[in-house]
Amino acid sequence: MTSRAGLPAEESDLIDVDELIAAYYDRIPDPKISTERVVFGTSGHRGSSLSGSFNEQHILATTQAIVDYRTAQGITGPLFLGRDTHALSRPAERSAIEVLVANDVDVLVDARDAWVPTPALSHAILTYNRDRADDEPGRADGIVVTPSHNPPRDGGFKYNPPHGGPADTDATAWIANRANELIEQGLEGVKRTRFADIDADGLGTYDFREAYVRDLPSIIDIDAIKRAGVRIGADPLGGASVEYWALIAEMHGLDLTVVNPEVDPTWRFMTLDWDEKIRMDPSSPSAMASLVAKKGDYDVLTGNDADADRHGIVTPDAGLMNPNHYLAVAIDYLFSHREGWDRNAAIGKTLVSSMIIDRVAESLGRRLLEVPVGFKWFVPGLLDGSVAFGGEESAGASFLRRDGSVWSTDKDGILLCLLAAEIIAVTGKTPSERYRELEEAFGASAYQRVDAPATPEQKATLGKLSPESVSATELAGEPITAKLSHAPGNGAAIGGLKVQTEHAWFAARPSGTEDVYKLYAESLLGAEHLARVQEEARAVVSAALGA
Repeated sequence: MTSRAGLPAEESDLIDVDELIAAYYDRIPDPKISTERVVFGTSGHRGSSLSGSFNEQHILATTQAIVDYRTAQGITGPLFLGRDTHALSRPAERSAIEVLVANDVDVLVDARDAWVPTPALSHAILTYNRDRADDEPGRADGIVVTPSHNPPRDGGFKYNPPHGGPADTDATAWIANRANELIEQGLEGVKRTRFADIDADGLGTYDFREAYVRDLPSIIDIDAIKRAGVRIGADPLGGASVEYWALIAEMHGLDLTVVNPEVDPTWRFMTLDWDEKIRMDPSSPSAMASLVAKKGDYDVLTGNDADADRHGIVTPDAGLMNPNHYLAVAIDYLFSHREGWDRNAAIGKTLVSSMIIDRVAESLGRRLLEVPVGFKWFVPGLLDGSVAFGGEESAGASFLRRDGSVWSTDKDGILLCLLAAEIIAVTGKTPSERYRELEEAFGASAYQRVDAPATPEQKATLGKLSPESVSATELAGEPITAKLSHAPGNGAAIGGLKVQTEHAWFAARPSGTEDVYKLYAESLLGAEHLARVQEEARAVVSAALGA
């Protein structure tokens, strides 16, 4: 059967929005069923009302748990609240408001009652807390209602503490446990005021869009983009950034076109992702197919997911760039063009990001901070300026302002898209042209992530593997130089295993949501060598798992 990946969505692919929202209110989750409990991943709690994993009770309980967490932490400042364009985001935002207002939390919602990208919420928290001490009770925090790039049937709920970035596992574990406890008690401990009874005076407002867009020249060389006349085509992919891109063009006088300003909770205008699902992933060639088809119309085309924490870069000469390739180019450019950055500030990467980044860091004479998967690991460094750039292989990154101070401590897809335009304006080369130069200097990267079946027991074993579990001394013809169960940058457990040689590596991690493990691999010696690495990696993992 021919795959429909990359083809336009059909009527049969679309969600029934009314059914989805009705299920949000009508379906009562059973806390005895593991899939119907509140579970925080690296980016909050996600699920669907249709499967009993994202319903009104989940959000009421989780919001109360966040209120209780704030109280325990002595946080008394305002809470910034934003939502993306998923159908479940509006009802979940209202549920959260009902609980926050009932608990006398000073809630700040969008002044235009519009969508709020994740980076704009992080920017707002940090702006408010800028001159406040770390132990000051009056600092702000926030909630963003988004499942990011997930399909239209999903909802998501994410807490950002006063540091502005994703909450760490200590916080999310506490919040999830408290929320599930409240659900088990029939919401007995949840305070709530009906939304219909909350008047305008009960909510504060904040213009997220104005504050974020006006501040962009402090981090991006907007004047250079304008002088060079870089023609930008920005596709929000139906997400929260749509009106931000319009204001960026207007306020800063850029030659910028919002190529698709449509917002539709069914996302009927999307092309299908690799698995024939609608998914707003700007790093996916299938999801970005319609944008790639326009690659010759602009100097650069960009895409964002629903909450704009991810980026996709399309150039006339190469089409959609691999996220790893663009991260390497961004790092190479920024650390060569930001004189206000501390010479000792590090380059942050996740340990499943390309080793081209390692080579770039070495050539720049910069310290490399290699951490486990999850943007939360970059938060402290971005906050105090000791990490100037933090990036993930899944097309999420952020970096410091031009003066070396913090901009956001969450991923910022809008920022990375504008950076592509700055690179073109300043260097006269597209990011993909610059990447080819990096490959000539450091080797051509062949990189792939694949999923392989694993039982829950095998996943648990994989998550606890030690270097001693691997008896092999060679990988694809090269001596193994390192076996890692903890990230070299901060000593944190990676929840899996990484094995590396001079020119290649693989990493295996259990999935948090499916009965598979994720196998990442890269070789600088070509596609054939990568295939050998993957084949031997599966054997190494199978032996370690006793399979």
